[in-house]
Amino acid sequence: MPFDFVLPDLGEGITEGEIRRWLVKEGDAVNEHQTILEVETDKAVVEVPSPKKGFVQKIRKLEGEIAKVGDVLLTIVEKLDVGEGLVPSQEKKSFGVVGRLPEAEEVLATPAVRNLAKRLSVDIEKIKGTGPAGRITEDDVVKASGGAKELFKDQYGSIERVPIKGVRRSIAKNLLASMRTAAFVTGMDDADVSGLWKLREKEKKVALKKEIKLTFLPFFMKAVQHAIKEHPMLNASVDEQSEEVIVKKYYNIGVAVDTSEGLMVPVVKDVDKKTILELAKELQELSVKAKDRKLKLEELKGSTFTISNFGSFGGTYATPIINYPDVAILGTGKISDRPWVKDGQIVIRKVLSLSLTFDHRVVDGAEAAKFLNKIIGYLEDPDQIFIESA
Repeated sequence: MPFDFVLPDLGEGITEGEIRRWLVKEGDAVNEHQTILEVETDKAVVEVPSPKKGFVQKIRKLEGEIAKVGDVLLTIVEKLDVGEGLVPSQEKKSFGVVGRLPEAEEVLATPAVRNLAKRLSVDIEKIKGTGPAGRITEDDVVKASGGAKELFKDQYGSIERVPIKGVRRSIAKNLLASMRTAAFVTGMDDADVSGLWKLREKEKKVALKKEIKLTFLPFFMKAVQHAIKEHPMLNASVDEQSEEVIVKKYYNIGVAVDTSEGLMVPVVKDVDKKTILELAKELQELSVKAKDRKLKLEELKGSTFTISNFGSFGGTYATPIINYPDVAILGTGKISDRPWVKDGQIVIRKVLSLSLTFDHRVVDGAEAAKFLNKIIGYLEDPDQIFIESA
């Protein structure tokens, strides 16, 4: 009896995902628990296993399509009848009052792909599809066009339409959810990190011997973690239904990582239990995973606070958007040489710009200012942040 496999509940409130890649084709034999496709959610690329043994009779969702939880992904049968392996040959032909309809040909392609072929002046009938069961993909059409980009014109000149999909689509949804549910306020300040600069220069030599790249980010994380202990309302989320603030008693810091496909936020768990070098090593590993799109769902869940280090790209100040459902995010800008008054004298110091965005429903401005000053205090006196070279 045919078994329709639906997109399962992936947890963390995920309601849909984009079919990124099929690892089987129609007619293939599959084993129970065998990975059969990759689904891209707003958290990560998830490998989806087959729930049972059998043969793939029909793939119901094409690569690039959005599947909601509960949507049928494919149909599995215990055995294939003769000729059942190649479903395209069994597709029913469509006829109208004047004969066969154009779309009834053996070409398998979504309406979006057909429209793209039309815009790029490509004869879709002459393309050999590389998708499941020979389906024609957008990449197939673009290659057939000689790599031409999809160009249009408005009343002023040429434009290019870029689909919002994949990670970028998920980012857009999350940001809108955050903006709809929080009352945003951003405060900014500066920190003299000249001492931290020297400390990091010394400690990175120790780290290199262990093949660890020591950036400033582990120091920022430790400063935030210590400041949170004194200002716990910054380490929380809001339960909208019960109208309660959930104050977290653990310290999991999300770190925004720029990848070729968009921003991802892996989460470092239990920051208070890890040394600077341990944090540096974990950040290094998570960054590589993020850029290779190999992060697991659990590595993207459970943040209580987030840091966005846009200073590594030359940014100074910003108004970072809170990583929902956190109630605050710290933006760290670039460290630059600036004139600074120290002991009544104007001197050149290493200065770090900071931007703290917080949810005003949970945190008042005075509390946020005190929290930011605590962070500055730790960064300006790094001896408070104990370094173990274990």
